[in-house]
Amino acid sequence: MAENGDQITALFYASMLADHPELLRLFNKGNQATGEQPRALAASVVAYAGSLIDPDAPSFHHVMQRIAYKHVSLGIKPQQYTIVGHYLLGAVGEVLGDAVTPQIAEAWNEVYWLFATQLIAEETRLYQQAGVDASHPLRPYRVVRRIDETQDVISLILEPADGGQLPAISPGQYVSVFVDLPDGGRQPRQYTVSSTALGPRLQITVRRVRGINGAPDGQVSSYLHDAVQPGDLLDVSVPAGDFVVQSSDGPLLLASAGAGITTVLPIVEHIARTQPKRTVIVAHADRTAQDHALRETVLHVARELDDFTAYTWYETLDPGNDRSRQGFMDLSEVPLPDDVQVFTCGPLPFMRHVRSTLLARGIPADRIRYEVFGPDLWAAQIPAEDRGDR
Repeated sequence: MAENGDQITALFYASMLADHPELLRLFNKGNQATGEQPRALAASVVAYAGSLIDPDAPSFHHVMQRIAYKHVSLGIKPQQYTIVGHYLLGAVGEVLGDAVTPQIAEAWNEVYWLFATQLIAEETRLYQQAGVDASHPLRPYRVVRRIDETQDVISLILEPADGGQLPAISPGQYVSVFVDLPDGGRQPRQYTVSSTALGPRLQITVRRVRGINGAPDGQVSSYLHDAVQPGDLLDVSVPAGDFVVQSSDGPLLLASAGAGITTVLPIVEHIARTQPKRTVIVAHADRTAQDHALRETVLHVARELDDFTAYTWYETLDPGNDRSRQGFMDLSEVPLPDDVQVFTCGPLPFMRHVRSTLLARGIPADRIRYEVFGPDLWAAQIPAEDRGDR
């Protein structure tokens, strides 16, 4: 199963979506095209099965919770697991052929339904906790303001169109935004709530996804940049995600790159409101200073903190900029307290680099938390012995 996981899940998605095209409205077509979604599914199913039979396997709890949060943000319903199970197990049989004896088929059926029922239970709990009807998981929000942060980054200020109150939002959580595209398709994308200091409104910050190596530009980010204006309505999910600051007085390191800055601002806002004496270190990497979104806002909020330090790295440094460093982020010599808690967000290669640097400095793996944009392939990228319980 592990050796053929990518082939199995690719066949599964192709077969299921051919017969149930309505489910295309729930899946990121970009991640389907690149193969990231099938690979993430294959890795998670195999890891879950391994956790059932190997007492020394890393805990699967954090992966389960992240999947449940993502499903709640997409409005996944319990009955959809029956559809998924039918096509996934059918793909296992078709790819593996005679290797799938009746006993093996029954075993994988049992694994799938153990996985599914645990997810359904957790998602039901999250829906109830949020006070959301799972049959109507989305809510219309009106765009009230649009801010051009950089050439390729905008912030959209949203308020509930029904006049009701905002749901509870923990700093670092995200929402799914569903848009109806000009071609008639409907697509969701997840965006961090980049500010929680706007009273009855919330803010998302969207970087335009530019296609590289012949790939097209991102559909949803381009639509939000080019078409959405104040007064327009967007369907938005309940806030979701476990990338939130735990109750503690210990020092924080927030390490981000590119669009990862969207997780930094709400956390700094929260600390400024609730723990202004807490030590906060912000480290950010970007292409240029002009690409560094929300920088001035973060620094403005940080004035409320008693002990705040900021470090920046740019691939291209402007002449005369002696406050920033050139190149990729290097945390090897940045002064850090021994008991620092780390939150990192950005592209996977960046986070792997940050994590390996900090591990080499003796920071335990269980004090390094991460957020991934897109399918969570983190577990597949890090050796099991180095993974810890993250």
